[in-house]
Amino acid sequence: MTGSGMRTFTDEFKREAVRLVQTSGRTVGQVAADLGIGHSTLGKWLTRHREADLLAGPHEDTAKELARLRKENEILRAERDLLKKATAFFAKETSR
Repeated sequence: MTGSGMRTFTDEFKREAVRLVQTSGRTVGQVAADLGIGHSTLGKWLTRHREADLLAGPHEDTAKELARLRKENEILRAERDLLKKATAFFAKETSR
């Protein structure tokens, strides 16, 4: 444990926990309880793993590739919108 009371886990442990959920047929809650970690912690690891896998494309499976492209599109739109807001903000600041 660290001084803050939070435990840290290795990437290998996280990958193995995700693999257990995906291959064991047990629920996230069951695997989390068996490993002594929080349900939400394991859920976050699963989400990160799925997103990383999705964005690792291109994929042969057209449905998976479509999902990857949609996620990439969503990220790019969010970045574009943030840049538009920043541009408008700085344009307003420099005109004062």
